[in-house]
Amino acid sequence: MSTAKKLRRPSEGGYARGDETRHRIIEAAVELFGEHGFEAASTRDIAARAGVNAPALQYYFENKEGVYRACVEALADDAWRTFEPAIEHARKVLGENVDTPTLIDAFIRLQETLADAAFAKASKPGRRLFMAREQAGHEPESATQILASRVREPINEVSAALVARISGRPADDPITLIRSFSLHGQLVIFHVAHRSTLTVLGWKSIDAEKAKLLKSIVREQTRTLLELWSRERDGGLAAGSPGTHEAQD
Repeated sequence: MSTAKKLRRPSEGGYARGDETRHRIIEAAVELFGEHGFEAASTRDIAARAGVNAPALQYYFENKEGVYRACVEALADDAWRTFEPAIEHARKVLGENVDTPTLIDAFIRLQETLADAAFAKASKPGRRLFMAREQAGHEPESATQILASRVREPINEVSAALVARISGRPADDPITLIRSFSLHGQLVIFHVAHRSTLTVLGWKSIDAEKAKLLKSIVREQTRTLLELWSRERDGGLAAGSPGTHEAQD
């Protein structure tokens, strides 16, 4: 897949106009790729929704693959701006000799940042559907590669490292990784099964008050589990598999 063309700047004053046009095309493309998928979304429809003529897409992005890649790059940029402070804080904490409560707080800070991003995305159906299609493996592989290297891998790395320190297990231990994924997975259901969760809860949407409630519950559950695993570590149970102590009773 060819990379997106760099924006051409025809004249002074063209910078702002060019950036605005490119941004409009990307926003329209994210919505249409989310609604219809990469194969079904047409460049003509993207141009129409963006309010530009079809040749403008070729001017800025060469082809539909270039538009798609630009969408992924833009989403990755937005995600990194959101997650970077929490990730860097976690890295700082991991590099110091801190106590368990500080490690737990760092994990929860990252988790709540993820929650805020998920709830914000819920108000933008196009973005939510775009990411859901990518996660389902239905879209070009380049999306997964970009998002993995720039966003998901850093999040997963620090999350596993924090759980490892808290629980006393290696960061690459399958139990550590499953625990880390499971803790973050408490929020995923509200993203990938958005309509179903709202129906079960009897909600029309997740407003600020409901988001606060969800975050509070997830925070409490996460803290309870992390504190439990830290007590198992201190009690010398970390080296065994979960449930080992029950089997010995």
